[in-house]
Amino acid sequence: MKPESEALQQIGQLLKAARKGQGLTQEQVADMAGLSRPRYREIEAGGTAARTSTLINIARALGLELMLVPQAMVPAVDALLRPHDDDEDLPAFVSHPEGDADA
Repeated sequence: MKPESEALQQIGQLLKAARKGQGLTQEQVADMAGLSRPRYREIEAGGTAARTSTLINIARALGLELMLVPQAMVPAVDALLRPHDDDEDLPAFVSHPEGDADA
């Protein structure tokens, strides 16, 4: 699978999980986002790319916000979103000294 296809699949899975978590149908989200249900279904299935404006409209319909995150910050964002134990007091992001890039 090409990286673009994988990214489309991941976006679709996230949209589906958000929609189902809110108890919404594809038709409801499509209506709120100003799309046809078939078009929304294709996006959610990861079978087609969507314009940024379309993704913004879908995200807002789901009560989400589309954000661009610098790749260096992805581990921090993942750590913040990951469930954790209350006893665990680890930093969300650790930078490594330049000489220790593989650590």
